[in-house]
Formats: sequence, C-alpha cells, structure tokens
Amino acid sequence: MLGFSPRVLLKLQQLFEKEEAQDLVEYALVVALVAFSATAGMKALGSGISHAFSAISSTLSSSLT
Repeated sequence: MLGFSPRVLLKLQQLFEKEEAQDLVEYALVVALVAFSATAGMKALGSGISHAFSAISSTLSSSLT
C-alpha cells in the first residue's frame, strides 16, 4: 500500500459510497446544460430581434420622408 492508515482508507471508502455527491454532480451538469442552451438561444434570438428592429426602423424612416 501507499502507507495509508485504515481510518483514511475507511473514510475514502465511505466518501465513494455516498450518493449525495453523485446527485450534486448530476445537478451541476443539468445547470451547465441549461446555461449553455440559454446562451445559445439568446444569441439566436438577439440577432433575430436586431434584424426585426432594423427592418422596422428602415420602414419607418422611408415612410416618413
């Protein structure tokens, strides 16, 4: 072995057997996926809105002159 005491080995074993840590990792992955999706969606939505406002602006300026 690497010189670990039985208490350290027991603690490590208990740590790996806990399921709460797995739940935490799963939640973190879900949050990361939602954040990535929201960022990608906002970029597409932002460019669409920008294009729509540009079209409205040009229509309004041409109708006023």
